[in-house]
Amino acid sequence: MHRSRLCAVLIDCDTPDIDAAARFWGEALGRPVDLEHPASRGNYRMLETRDDEPIVELQRVDHESRVHIDIESDDIPAEVARLEKLGAAVVRRLERWVVMQAPTGQRFCVVRVQRPGFPKNARRWG
Repeated sequence: MHRSRLCAVLIDCDTPDIDAAARFWGEALGRPVDLEHPASRGNYRMLETRDDEPIVELQRVDHESRVHIDIESDDIPAEVARLEKLGAAVVRRLERWVVMQAPTGQRFCVVRVQRPGFPKNARRWG
């Protein structure tokens, strides 16, 4: 038995200036850029988010700009297997997460638990 829930909305930005992108999206969404957050480093910038809301994160990428979601789980292999049974496919397995593709073509990631308060609002599977 494992649990999972929506973790984050990631804004993938094909840009040389991730700070400018973060300023734009912060203003657009009414959320300040959180440069003090430990994940705001390198190619990543975090927007301020309340504990009971999904994370909003920007990342500089070398593919076309798009938006994707992360699903957090206390058992990544079990969650990936569940999603494969629903028709998703593994695109790439990385050290700490798995990139998947939905049957409808969207990419998303299955990640370890990221947000505070897990398993609150998480669905129990199995």
